Amino acid sequence: MKIRIKFNKSGVMKFIGHLDIMRYFQKAVRRSDIDIAYSGGYSPHQVMSFASPLGVGITSDGEYIDIEINSPITSKEALKRLNDTMAEGIEVLSFRKLPDDSKIAMSIVERADYEVTFRSGYEPEAGWEERITPFFLQDEIIVLKKTKKSEKEVDIKPLIYSIAAQNGKISMQIAAGSVNNLKPELVMEAFCEYIGFSLQEFALLIHRKELYANVGDEEKREFIALEDMGEDINE
Repeated sequence: MKIRIKFNKSGVMKFIGHLDIMRYFQKAVRRSDIDIAYSGGYSPHQVMSFASPLGVGITSDGEYIDIEINSPITSKEALKRLNDTMAEGIEVLSFRKLPDDSKIAMSIVERADYEVTFRSGYEPEAGWEERITPFFLQDEIIVLKKTKKSEKEVDIKPLIYSIAAQNGKISMQIAAGSVNNLKPELVMEAFCEYIGFSLQEFALLIHRKELYANVGDEEKREFIALEDMGEDINE
């Protein structure tokens, strides 16, 4: 049975890296006595995959893990068992059964919602919110994207699907996943350069709200939250 688990990450847990979160959940599932499936071969491991790694220092309400289990368990019981093992800063929000032909979340994620704020004392001068829309309406948004081996100019405008600001908070929906992936930090760097503001290190508070998959086709794209692709197990 294919299962999708949704969880949040807050507080000091935002400083725990992706690999350590993977190990954490592997142990948590064992301690919860959930009959997770294992791979075959000489070195069997839990059938578990994460939708999209979260950067260190970022909080989230929309993190996902896909697993397979051998024995059925209700969503209510699974949530109780898992949350009884969770440390402060991580809470399992849903435990849902997926259709048998479902692809793993990692391969289908295409978009993510983020909320970004400036730390107190690190924000631009008053009036910056009004410049978000003109920034987004540019024909192109060129940034210098750096990798370990090189750096090049790229246009990130096609990867920003929406962006708005209100009451000091920037909400954006941007590309995420294995094909196209845009970091919210890069969007904010481009915006600050656009308004002539020097963005200092650690000036941003970033929160991921949700991850989406396309359940339509190339002609008619339809995006839904990963959680909505499954259903609760009631008996």
